[in-house]
Amino acid sequence: MTRLRDRFDARRAEGKSALVIYITEGDPSPAATADIVRAAADAGADAVELGVPFSDPSADGPVIQAAMQRALGNGGSLKSALATARAVRAAGCEVPLVLFGYYNPIFVYGTGRLAADARDAGIDALLTVDVPLGELGELAAPSARAGLGVVPLVAPTSGDDRVAQAAALDPPFVYYISMTGITGAAFSGSAGGAERVAKVREAVRAPVAVGFGIKTGDDARAVAAYADGVVVGSAVVSRIQAAGAQGAPAAVGEFVADLRRALDAPPRS
Repeated sequence: MTRLRDRFDARRAEGKSALVIYITEGDPSPAATADIVRAAADAGADAVELGVPFSDPSADGPVIQAAMQRALGNGGSLKSALATARAVRAAGCEVPLVLFGYYNPIFVYGTGRLAADARDAGIDALLTVDVPLGELGELAAPSARAGLGVVPLVAPTSGDDRVAQAAALDPPFVYYISMTGITGAAFSGSAGGAERVAKVREAVRAPVAVGFGIKTGDDARAVAAYADGVVVGSAVVSRIQAAGAQGAPAAVGEFVADLRRALDAPPRS
Protein backbone atom coordinates (compact mmCIF):
# COMPACT_ATOMS: atom_id res chain seq x y z
CA MET A 1 0.00 0.00 0.00
CA THR A 2 2.83 2.42 0.87
CA ARG A 3 4.45 1.91 -2.52
CA LEU A 4 1.18 2.86 -4.23
CA ARG A 5 0.49 5.98 -2.14
CA ASP A 6 4.12 7.04 -2.45
CA ARG A 7 3.85 6.97 -6.24
CA PHE A 8 0.83 9.28 -6.19
CA ASP A 9 2.54 11.59 -3.73
CA ALA A 10 5.69 11.71 -5.86
CA ARG A 11 3.73 12.70 -8.96
CA ARG A 12 1.83 15.34 -7.04
CA ALA A 13 5.12 16.79 -5.78
CA GLU A 14 6.16 17.10 -9.44
CA GLY A 15 2.90 18.85 -10.26
CA LYS A 16 1.80 15.93 -12.43
CA SER A 17 -0.90 13.25 -12.41
CA ALA A 18 -0.27 9.56 -11.89
CA LEU A 19 -1.04 7.23 -14.80
CA VAL A 20 -2.90 4.04 -13.89
CA ILE A 21 -3.22 1.33 -16.54
CA TYR A 22 -5.72 -1.55 -16.52
CA ILE A 23 -4.77 -4.94 -18.00
CA THR A 24 -6.90 -8.10 -18.01
CA GLU A 25 -4.98 -11.03 -16.54
CA GLY A 26 -4.66 -13.85 -19.08
CA ASP A 27 -5.36 -11.78 -22.19
CA PRO A 28 -3.80 -12.72 -24.55
CA SER A 29 -2.32 -15.36 -22.20
CA PRO A 30 -1.21 -15.63 -18.57
CA ALA A 31 2.40 -15.98 -19.74
CA ALA A 32 2.21 -12.74 -21.73
CA THR A 33 0.57 -10.65 -19.03
CA ALA A 34 3.72 -10.18 -16.96
CA ASP A 35 5.57 -8.91 -20.04
CA ILE A 36 2.75 -6.44 -20.73
CA VAL A 37 2.82 -5.19 -17.13
CA ARG A 38 6.57 -4.61 -17.33
CA ALA A 39 6.23 -2.85 -20.68
CA ALA A 40 3.60 -0.50 -19.22
CA ALA A 41 5.82 0.22 -16.22
CA ASP A 42 8.89 0.88 -18.39
CA ALA A 43 6.87 3.28 -20.54
CA GLY A 44 5.75 5.41 -17.60
CA ALA A 45 2.74 3.79 -15.90
CA ASP A 46 2.67 4.68 -12.22
CA ALA A 47 0.43 1.75 -11.28
CA VAL A 48 -1.14 -1.24 -13.00
CA GLU A 49 -4.56 -2.65 -12.26
CA LEU A 50 -4.39 -6.39 -12.85
CA GLY A 51 -7.95 -7.36 -13.76
CA VAL A 52 -9.06 -10.82 -12.66
CA PRO A 53 -11.26 -12.33 -15.40
CA PHE A 54 -14.83 -13.11 -14.35
CA SER A 55 -17.61 -14.84 -16.25
CA ASP A 56 -20.37 -12.34 -15.37
CA PRO A 57 -18.93 -8.81 -15.33
CA SER A 58 -21.48 -6.09 -14.67
CA ALA A 59 -19.54 -2.82 -14.76
CA ASP A 60 -17.39 -3.54 -17.80
CA GLY A 61 -18.19 -2.69 -21.39
CA PRO A 62 -17.86 -4.94 -24.45
CA VAL A 63 -14.10 -4.49 -24.87
CA ILE A 64 -13.19 -5.70 -21.38
CA GLN A 65 -16.00 -8.28 -21.34
CA ALA A 66 -14.52 -9.83 -24.49
CA ALA A 67 -11.05 -9.73 -22.96
CA MET A 68 -12.33 -11.55 -19.89
CA GLN A 69 -13.87 -14.27 -22.04
CA ARG A 70 -10.61 -14.70 -23.94
CA ALA A 71 -8.68 -14.74 -20.67
CA LEU A 72 -10.91 -17.38 -19.10
CA GLY A 73 -10.44 -19.53 -22.18
CA ASN A 74 -6.68 -19.10 -21.86
CA GLY A 75 -6.58 -20.12 -18.19
CA GLY A 76 -6.69 -16.67 -16.64
CA SER A 77 -7.85 -16.67 -13.01
CA LEU A 78 -7.27 -15.20 -9.59
CA LYS A 79 -4.47 -17.71 -9.04
CA SER A 80 -2.81 -16.83 -12.33
CA ALA A 81 -3.04 -13.13 -11.45
CA LEU A 82 -1.08 -13.82 -8.26
CA ALA A 83 1.43 -15.79 -10.32
CA THR A 84 1.77 -12.84 -12.70
CA ALA A 85 2.43 -10.51 -9.78
CA ARG A 86 5.14 -12.85 -8.50
CA ALA A 87 6.72 -12.97 -11.98
CA VAL A 88 6.68 -9.17 -12.23
CA ARG A 89 8.40 -8.84 -8.87
CA ALA A 90 10.90 -11.61 -9.65
CA ALA A 91 11.93 -9.63 -12.74
CA GLY A 92 12.73 -6.64 -10.53
CA CYS A 93 9.76 -4.50 -11.57
CA GLU A 94 8.50 -2.36 -8.68
CA VAL A 95 5.45 -0.78 -10.30
CA PRO A 96 2.55 -0.68 -7.81
CA LEU A 97 -0.02 -3.41 -8.53
CA VAL A 98 -3.75 -3.30 -7.79
CA LEU A 99 -5.64 -6.61 -7.92
CA PHE A 100 -8.86 -5.57 -9.61
CA GLY A 101 -12.02 -7.59 -10.01
CA TYR A 102 -15.35 -8.92 -8.81
CA TYR A 103 -16.02 -10.33 -5.39
CA ASN A 104 -17.13 -13.87 -6.24
CA PRO A 105 -13.62 -15.25 -6.98
CA ILE A 106 -12.31 -13.54 -3.84
CA PHE A 107 -15.11 -14.98 -1.70
CA VAL A 108 -14.44 -18.48 -3.02
CA TYR A 109 -10.70 -18.08 -2.45
CA GLY A 110 -11.21 -16.67 1.05
CA THR A 111 -10.57 -13.08 2.04
CA GLY A 112 -7.94 -13.82 4.68
CA ARG A 113 -6.11 -16.27 2.47
CA LEU A 114 -6.20 -13.88 -0.47
CA ALA A 115 -4.88 -10.96 1.58
CA ALA A 116 -1.90 -13.00 2.74
CA ASP A 117 -1.20 -14.53 -0.68
CA ALA A 118 -1.58 -11.18 -2.46
CA ARG A 119 0.86 -9.53 -0.07
CA ASP A 120 3.37 -12.32 -0.60
CA ALA A 121 2.96 -12.04 -4.37
CA GLY A 122 3.74 -8.32 -4.33
CA ILE A 123 0.25 -6.87 -4.69
CA ASP A 124 -0.20 -3.42 -3.13
CA ALA A 125 -4.00 -3.03 -2.99
CA LEU A 126 -7.31 -4.66 -3.84
CA LEU A 127 -10.24 -3.17 -5.73
CA THR A 128 -13.61 -4.90 -6.01
CA VAL A 129 -16.10 -3.53 -8.50
CA ASP A 130 -19.29 -5.00 -7.08
CA VAL A 131 -18.98 -4.56 -3.30
CA PRO A 132 -20.77 -1.48 -1.90
CA LEU A 133 -18.66 0.81 0.24
CA GLY A 134 -20.67 -0.04 3.33
CA GLU A 135 -19.90 -3.74 2.94
CA LEU A 136 -16.16 -3.54 2.26
CA GLY A 137 -15.24 -4.34 5.86
CA GLU A 138 -15.16 -8.06 5.15
CA LEU A 139 -12.32 -7.43 2.70
CA ALA A 140 -10.76 -4.36 4.29
CA ALA A 141 -10.05 -5.93 7.70
CA PRO A 142 -7.88 -8.85 6.51
CA SER A 143 -6.29 -6.59 3.89
CA ALA A 144 -5.25 -4.10 6.55
CA ARG A 145 -3.75 -6.88 8.66
CA ALA A 146 -1.71 -7.97 5.64
CA GLY A 147 -0.60 -4.41 4.89
CA LEU A 148 -2.68 -4.12 1.72
CA GLY A 149 -4.76 -1.13 0.74
CA VAL A 150 -8.38 -1.25 -0.42
CA VAL A 151 -9.30 1.15 -3.22
CA PRO A 152 -12.90 2.42 -3.02
CA LEU A 153 -15.01 3.34 -6.02
CA VAL A 154 -16.88 6.65 -5.86
CA ALA A 155 -19.44 7.58 -8.51
CA PRO A 156 -21.01 10.90 -9.51
CA THR A 157 -24.13 9.70 -7.69
CA SER A 158 -22.35 8.84 -4.41
CA GLY A 159 -23.71 10.86 -1.51
CA ASP A 160 -21.73 12.37 1.32
CA ASP A 161 -22.43 9.33 3.50
CA ARG A 162 -20.83 7.02 0.94
CA VAL A 163 -17.82 9.26 0.57
CA ALA A 164 -17.43 9.25 4.37
CA GLN A 165 -17.36 5.45 4.29
CA ALA A 166 -14.51 5.65 1.79
CA ALA A 167 -12.57 7.90 4.17
CA ALA A 168 -12.83 5.28 6.91
CA LEU A 169 -10.81 2.88 4.73
CA ASP A 170 -7.76 5.20 4.66
CA PRO A 171 -7.22 4.19 1.02
CA PRO A 172 -4.05 4.64 -1.06
CA PHE A 173 -6.27 6.44 -3.59
CA VAL A 174 -9.91 6.75 -4.59
CA TYR A 175 -11.13 5.57 -8.00
CA TYR A 176 -13.65 8.17 -9.17
CA ILE A 177 -15.90 6.92 -11.96
CA SER A 178 -16.22 9.72 -14.47
CA MET A 179 -19.75 8.77 -15.54
CA THR A 180 -22.57 6.41 -14.74
CA GLY A 181 -22.51 3.43 -17.09
CA ILE A 182 -19.93 0.91 -18.21
CA THR A 183 -16.25 0.99 -19.10
CA GLY A 184 -15.30 1.96 -22.62
CA ALA A 185 -18.13 4.45 -23.15
CA ALA A 186 -17.39 7.64 -25.05
CA PHE A 187 -15.61 10.14 -22.82
CA SER A 188 -17.48 13.40 -22.39
CA GLY A 189 -15.69 14.83 -19.37
CA SER A 190 -15.88 13.89 -15.72
CA ALA A 191 -19.25 14.40 -14.08
CA GLY A 192 -18.85 17.29 -11.69
CA GLY A 193 -15.30 17.87 -12.92
CA ALA A 194 -12.77 19.64 -10.78
CA GLU A 195 -15.23 20.68 -8.08
CA ARG A 196 -16.46 17.14 -7.48
CA VAL A 197 -12.98 15.61 -7.48
CA ALA A 198 -11.71 18.26 -5.07
CA LYS A 199 -14.63 17.57 -2.72
CA VAL A 200 -13.91 13.82 -2.71
CA ARG A 201 -10.19 14.42 -2.19
CA GLU A 202 -10.86 16.67 0.79
CA ALA A 203 -13.42 14.33 2.35
CA VAL A 204 -11.39 11.12 1.97
CA ARG A 205 -7.97 12.73 2.50
CA ALA A 206 -6.51 10.67 -0.32
CA PRO A 207 -5.54 11.15 -3.97
CA VAL A 208 -8.33 10.78 -6.51
CA ALA A 209 -7.86 8.97 -9.83
CA VAL A 210 -10.50 9.37 -12.52
CA GLY A 211 -11.43 6.59 -14.95
CA PHE A 212 -14.07 5.30 -17.41
CA GLY A 213 -13.99 6.40 -21.05
CA ILE A 214 -10.50 7.95 -21.17
CA LYS A 215 -8.99 6.80 -24.48
CA THR A 216 -6.53 9.39 -25.75
CA GLY A 217 -3.75 11.63 -24.59
CA ASP A 218 -6.06 14.61 -24.92
CA ASP A 219 -8.67 12.90 -22.70
CA ALA A 220 -6.00 12.10 -20.13
CA ARG A 221 -4.61 15.60 -20.21
CA ALA A 222 -8.05 17.12 -19.69
CA VAL A 223 -8.64 14.98 -16.60
CA ALA A 224 -5.13 15.53 -15.26
CA ALA A 225 -5.89 19.24 -14.98
CA TYR A 226 -7.83 18.50 -11.80
CA ALA A 227 -7.28 14.84 -10.83
CA ASP A 228 -4.39 13.23 -8.99
CA GLY A 229 -4.48 10.25 -11.34
CA VAL A 230 -5.87 9.11 -14.68
CA VAL A 231 -7.05 5.53 -15.28
CA VAL A 232 -7.00 4.06 -18.80
CA GLY A 233 -8.41 0.58 -19.41
CA SER A 234 -10.47 -0.26 -22.48
CA ALA A 235 -8.12 1.60 -24.82
CA VAL A 236 -5.21 -0.49 -23.52
CA VAL A 237 -7.16 -3.74 -23.82
CA SER A 238 -8.12 -2.88 -27.41
CA ARG A 239 -4.46 -2.49 -28.33
CA ILE A 240 -3.60 -5.81 -26.72
CA GLN A 241 -6.28 -7.55 -28.78
CA ALA A 242 -5.14 -5.91 -32.01
CA ALA A 243 -1.45 -6.66 -31.44
CA GLY A 244 -1.72 -10.29 -30.29
CA ALA A 245 0.51 -12.08 -27.83
CA GLN A 246 3.85 -11.28 -29.43
CA GLY A 247 3.13 -7.68 -30.27
CA ALA A 248 1.13 -6.71 -27.18
CA PRO A 249 4.00 -5.58 -24.91
CA ALA A 250 5.38 -3.22 -27.54
CA ALA A 251 1.93 -1.90 -28.46
CA VAL A 252 1.07 -1.21 -24.82
CA GLY A 253 4.44 0.36 -24.19
CA GLU A 254 4.02 2.72 -27.13
CA PHE A 255 0.52 3.74 -26.06
CA VAL A 256 1.48 4.26 -22.41
CA ALA A 257 4.47 6.37 -23.49
CA ASP A 258 2.11 8.55 -25.56
CA LEU A 259 -0.19 8.98 -22.55
CA ARG A 260 2.74 9.80 -20.30
CA ARG A 261 3.99 12.47 -22.72
CA ALA A 262 0.51 14.01 -22.79
CA LEU A 263 0.38 14.12 -19.00
CA ASP A 264 3.88 15.55 -18.67
CA ALA A 265 3.61 18.21 -21.38
CA PRO A 266 3.78 21.83 -20.21
CA PRO A 267 0.45 23.61 -19.80
CA ARG A 268 -0.94 25.07 -23.01
CA SER A 269 -0.74 28.85 -23.18
